[in-house]
Amino acid sequence: MGGVINVYQEPIPNIDGIIVYFNKTPRDIVCPHFWELRWAFGCPFDCDYCYIRGTGWGNKDPRYRPIDRVLTAIQKSFGHKYFIENPCIFNSGELSDSLMNPSRMEKIADKFEEQGKHKLLLLTKSNNVKFLVEKPRKQTVVSLSLNAPEVWRRWEHRTPSPEKRVGAAKMVSEAGYEVRVRIDPIFPIENWQRYYEDLVYLLLSEIPKGKDPERITLGTPRGLQKTIAYSKNQSWTKYFEEYSKWGKKLSSPQRKEIYLFFYDKLGELGFDKSRISLCKETDLMWKELGMDSTKCRCNCIW
Repeated sequence: MGGVINVYQEPIPNIDGIIVYFNKTPRDIVCPHFWELRWAFGCPFDCDYCYIRGTGWGNKDPRYRPIDRVLTAIQKSFGHKYFIENPCIFNSGELSDSLMNPSRMEKIADKFEEQGKHKLLLLTKSNNVKFLVEKPRKQTVVSLSLNAPEVWRRWEHRTPSPEKRVGAAKMVSEAGYEVRVRIDPIFPIENWQRYYEDLVYLLLSEIPKGKDPERITLGTPRGLQKTIAYSKNQSWTKYFEEYSKWGKKLSSPQRKEIYLFFYDKLGELGFDKSRISLCKETDLMWKELGMDSTKCRCNCIW
């Protein structure tokens, strides 16, 4: 949630419906609560598995809050008692792709530069990072969502290729930004080990030494009922074998195999395995992997 222990006793603030606390995680799922910056809703990309399909009842067309209202809400949060006491990171990519409208996001990023306590998190599949590179910012964190090229070809329509996204990660890293990476959802397609090994090698070979991702978050497919209902191409759902309170999942042995594979490959390439985390995974899986979920440092938190 923030960089300090929260001792705030009053109700968690909701700033104009724009700065909102995400705390809906089911008990058996590890997903630390975090702050959303709801500047927009929807996404111009067309990933078949995208949960925004269900959230928007089938309508993923981008819709924007008036930018003046967004900037005012951000300013209000900076002066609110809770945020004065708790440094926080604001996730702008939970209900939209953070870079789907760079001109608007540029204004938001510049707003965060007016203070030094809180950070803006950009979560994106876009490679449109020109405004970030041209003007480096200290209070913005860039998180790239990646997948294997074969998964991209099947289910991530209208998005830049994984190679282009890795290129964007390299550019913002060289410009001085903290870079995070999400490899999610990882699909066990035929020959998946080879495809994802190539992705990991590409990522860690392109980003300069000393500027590698600050953290890497791994996730496997989550099949929420509404997401599946509004997905036009449901071929991605054939891998599900189990249910959880966060939708359908791959079998536990399959998920464990996937996570151990990534741990091994990333470790072989010198990546610090303490900076690897899991997205919306069961507490039981964390235990099976010998990981401490109370020390989770995943994508959306400080």
